[in-house]
Amino acid sequence: MSDLAAARARYVELIARRERISSKRLIDALATVPREDFLARGPWRIKSEAARSYRLTPDADPVHLYDNVLVAIDARRKLDTGLPSLWAHLIDVLDIKEGDRVLQIGCGLGYFSAVLSKLVGPKGRVHAIECDERLASRAASFLHAYANVDVDHSDGRDLIGEVADVIIVHAGFPHPHPLWLQALRPRGRLLVPLTQRDREGAVIKITRRAKGFEAEAVQQIRIFPGQGRGVTALDDRVADWWQRAAALAPLRFRGLEQGLPSDG
Repeated sequence: MSDLAAARARYVELIARRERISSKRLIDALATVPREDFLARGPWRIKSEAARSYRLTPDADPVHLYDNVLVAIDARRKLDTGLPSLWAHLIDVLDIKEGDRVLQIGCGLGYFSAVLSKLVGPKGRVHAIECDERLASRAASFLHAYANVDVDHSDGRDLIGEVADVIIVHAGFPHPHPLWLQALRPRGRLLVPLTQRDREGAVIKITRRAKGFEAEAVQQIRIFPGQGRGVTALDDRVADWWQRAAALAPLRFRGLEQGLPSDG
C-alpha cells in the first residue's frame, strides 16, 4: 500500500470511529473521493479543530490532507474547508439514500458535494449552491466529472419550484428560511446551524411530517454566519426559539470557526 493510500485509510478509520458513522456508503464515499482534487495545489495551510493558527505543510504531498484538519481556502479571510469529522457526522445524521435529491447551500470548493454525489448515486441529484462567485466557478470546475451534481452561484434563497429530500446548510443563520421548509418533500430533512451574533449555536435537523415539522437539536457548533438577503439580527421570538433548541443539544461543544462556505 502506498503512503497516500495508507493515509487515506487511516483518515476514514479515524472519522468513522470518532463519529460512529453508521452508513457504510458514507464511509466508502470518504474513502474514494480525493480531498486534494478540491483544493488549490499545495503546500497548504492547515489547522486542527482546536488550533488558533495555521501551519504550513512541508510540501505538496496530498498525504498531509488526510487528517481531521481544516484547510485554508483564503487564510487572510479565515475562510476554511469544513472539518471532515463534523460534516461526516452531520451527513450521517441525515440518512441520505440512493436516488435522493439533495440541496446543498454553501458548497465551497465542492469536496462534500462529491461525497454527497456518491451517496445519492446515478439516480439521485445534488444541487450545490455557493454565494461566492469565484468559489462557485472553481467548484463547478472541480465537480465537472460528477454528472449528478449541478453547481449554481446563488445565496440559496431563490428556490421557487425547488423540491428536495435533503437540504444541508453549511453556514449559520438565525432561523430556517421559509423557502427551505417549503422545498422539503414529505419526510424530507433540513439540517441548518442556528446561530447568534457570536457565531455560536446549535445544528438543528428539521423533518417534514404529515402535519407540520419536527425539530431535533443535533450538535452544538461555532460557525461562520451565512450571507445573502434576509440575514438579519435575531428578533426576540427567534432568539427564544434558538435558546430552547440549543438547550436540548446534549452533545459536546465544538470550538469550530470556519468560513463560508464551509466545505471545500
